[in-house]
Amino acid sequence: MDEQDRRAAGERARELQPVLAARGVVSVAVTWVDNSGITRVKAVPLTKLDSAAAWGIGASPVFDSFLFNDLPITGEHAPGVVGDLRLHPDLEQLTVLAAQPGWALAPADRYDQQGNPHPQDQRTLARKATEALAELGFTAKVAIEVEWVIGRPDTEDFSAAVRGPAYGMARLVERSDYLRDLVTALADQGVELDQIHPEYAGGQFELSVGAADPVRAADTYVLVRETIRAVSSRHELRASFSPKVVADGVGNGGHIHLSVWDGQRNLFAGGSGPVGLTATAESFTAGILGRLPALLAVGAPSVASYLRLIPQHWAGAFAAWGLENRETALRMVTGPVGNQASAANLEVKCFDQTANPYLAIAALLFAGLAGIAEDAKLPEPVDVDPATLGTKELLRHGIRPLPASLAESVAAFEADQALTEAFGVELASTMVDVRKGEIAHFATASPEQVAAELRWVH
Repeated sequence: MDEQDRRAAGERARELQPVLAARGVVSVAVTWVDNSGITRVKAVPLTKLDSAAAWGIGASPVFDSFLFNDLPITGEHAPGVVGDLRLHPDLEQLTVLAAQPGWALAPADRYDQQGNPHPQDQRTLARKATEALAELGFTAKVAIEVEWVIGRPDTEDFSAAVRGPAYGMARLVERSDYLRDLVTALADQGVELDQIHPEYAGGQFELSVGAADPVRAADTYVLVRETIRAVSSRHELRASFSPKVVADGVGNGGHIHLSVWDGQRNLFAGGSGPVGLTATAESFTAGILGRLPALLAVGAPSVASYLRLIPQHWAGAFAAWGLENRETALRMVTGPVGNQASAANLEVKCFDQTANPYLAIAALLFAGLAGIAEDAKLPEPVDVDPATLGTKELLRHGIRPLPASLAESVAAFEADQALTEAFGVELASTMVDVRKGEIAHFATASPEQVAAELRWVH
């Protein structure tokens, strides 16, 4: 960030200040997401927004080293308590918060004091991946589904705050005021909501939003989650996005939908490859499929993730792909006839919401780019639940179970040159150290203890 950039940012903030004041804003929350998937924040009064935009807000680099319980780990590149970073709010993504009167939110890009991008800034990495795709002449559209459960606020245990059956209208009726206020708040914040409904687990709901460019999709995801949290609080409810709220229950996923475009053409439709994929989309998908074990260290990065990632729970526990197959890790969605050119996309089902969304999206793009560079090809699609196949059939079709532990995924990530090089040595190393710190923390814990300790963290 040079002097011209600082001047422009300060001027833009001064233009926004009276507009925001007229809407009742008195403070701006400036957010980033750490390697444990937790949204962190520093806030400034509206009167200081111009200074924050031009010069940033001071923040310790140690947050990159935080575990889910706020304890920092040590590592070769893990930042410590010495030094300072500057949080620069992205004013183009600043949003007035409908469920938190007086507040606005802006995602941050993190720089060092010399004005250089912080090498471990996750939002910068997502932008880098987007730019790498653009160098080939392509763009991506991404959206992250949000699943959550609502519980009662007066206990650390989980007691579902709604009684109706899975997908049942009774559940919607019981919490219709709550859902109405959530839909209204998202609309007031400019979020394009596609659908919202009761989900399978007890007390669970899900919503889907419109696709956007990769960085904005991650920004929107953070905004949606914090809006759910705020509306839940105002209704005296407690929201959890954890992959395993209770050890023997169905967890919350964080499915990512993405498609690659060449200008106005969706490369996931109208091609001559499997299920209508173009050659580029096939290679992109094959690059992701082949790297799923390593990608889980980014997209399913908690010990609790592997309590969720089990067969026949719609979590996508097998490294396989299929057309509209909800038990394969990669589900190809074509959309209805007549709308396929717009709707066709790839759904990554094995990710969850302990992931940093910027890292998860960046990792998928880099894996897809590696697949394009390798001219990778997909195996045959799987048209059955892989869990119903015997060992010999799984081997014959080249279907592998995904890693059963975070330790396995971390080892796969460390061995994947394409991903570690794309992340850069500092960020890749620190992310791995954070994962190993969580593994050590839960080394002797039971599934019930893991679920309980992480229940209200995410």
